[in-house]
Amino acid sequence: MKKYKLLTDIEESYNELVHKVSWPTRSELVNSTIVVMVASIIAALLIWVVDWIINNVMELIYGLAM
Repeated sequence: MKKYKLLTDIEESYNELVHKVSWPTRSELVNSTIVVMVASIIAALLIWVVDWIINNVMELIYGLAM
């Protein structure tokens, strides 16, 4: 009986993917990709700026100690 349930589950999953899921259009996919890329670049730049500031502050602190 479990074999039949597994086959039924696979068939239902396939039918749901093919008939019930709304897939994005190519233009929606491209727009989403661009948004993710821009957000990633902005996040990377913010992290770089914070790292640069902390590095300069630490160099100033350690430079005063010596």
